[in-house]
Amino acid sequence: MARGPRPERRPTKPEPPPRSDARASSTPGATTAAGPASPRPAWQPALHLRGHPSQLAPLIDPPRPNVPNPPEPGVSLWPADHDLRQHDLVEALRIIKGDATSPQATGPKIVAHVCNDRGGWGKGFVLAISRRWPEPEREYRSWHRERAENDFALGTVRLVQVRPDIWVANMIGQHGMRAGSSGPPIRYDAVEQCLRTVADHALDLGASLHMPRIGCGLAGGTWGRIEPIIVETLCRRDIATTVYDFD
Repeated sequence: MARGPRPERRPTKPEPPPRSDARASSTPGATTAAGPASPRPAWQPALHLRGHPSQLAPLIDPPRPNVPNPPEPGVSLWPADHDLRQHDLVEALRIIKGDATSPQATGPKIVAHVCNDRGGWGKGFVLAISRRWPEPEREYRSWHRERAENDFALGTVRLVQVRPDIWVANMIGQHGMRAGSSGPPIRYDAVEQCLRTVADHALDLGASLHMPRIGCGLAGGTWGRIEPIIVETLCRRDIATTVYDFD
């Protein structure tokens, strides 16, 4: 029996390529179904993971000051000698407009200032002290006059009580009264030694510290050198310290 023509086969729609269940990996440089992932940028905030592994939450590090962006490979985000407390310590140093001989605080107070090692008392902040209290000048002159029999020298301190709650710290931190071949009269190491001694007294008395910008007037020092000494010797020991800029 004769067969009829074979039915024409319709072209079937091509099937799409099989889908992969693989997902793009978050791992830098990982290969995915779509090909290699783009590498992690050279500068990308580090991620910290907290909590149980099943509930990890990425927390981006906060911005950090004075960091190159992006940093060079291998460069630490913090300098090796960076002190995390340093900023807070500097902030603890209060600088205000006013007169250091009228300290703005309650409780025991110490007013600190720099004296020279030549017995001179007649210029600068000492005049403001003498106008308010005669005892510090009298004690300083006696201390110098009898120096052969006492500790009068660079780096030493005499604490003079002028009120029931106020003491004046005469600090010998200036060599002579004029600049010479060795520079201005200020002696930063002597100032530091004095402030360490004053800090001990302040802690014993439970006192706050008050001062002008010590060493930066007739002594010829710079605040850029003095401020770190104050921060290190006083603020680091949690002694409330106020510096007064007189109008």
